[in-house]
Amino acid sequence: MAIRIATPSDIAGWVALRARLWPDTSLAQHEDEAAAVLAGSPRDSIAFLEVAEEVGLRGFAEAALRRDHVNGCETSPVAFLEGIYVRPTDHGSGVGRSLLRSVQSWALDRGVTELASDAHVDNVTSRAFHRALGFEEMDRVVYFRKLL
Repeated sequence: MAIRIATPSDIAGWVALRARLWPDTSLAQHEDEAAAVLAGSPRDSIAFLEVAEEVGLRGFAEAALRRDHVNGCETSPVAFLEGIYVRPTDHGSGVGRSLLRSVQSWALDRGVTELASDAHVDNVTSRAFHRALGFEEMDRVVYFRKLL
């Protein structure tokens, strides 16, 4: 497996995978967000890609340092796994584990001691992935809104 940091030449493939993870976001917004990750300081945010020579881009992981309150965490800043996606045909191949290891190394290099993430309550696959890789569930939240 070849894990590397995303570059501007990766945006098209990376955005295609982002659109699978977050289908309610427009492609233009995905492109803007990917460009923002690349334009930011690698000290504060990063995107890792897993690329297989024979098949191309198989997955990505995005992470950022969050200095605001992160539910369940006791320190600041906290490394936050903003998103991780592996093509369904590559589930169980170790791609996700390798991507997470890269995020963890990046976080440790920045001196942080906690890595956080989130998943929708109904996303059973993501919750199982997180548990399998050592995350512990800290809280469940229901968000409310009232139009005024």
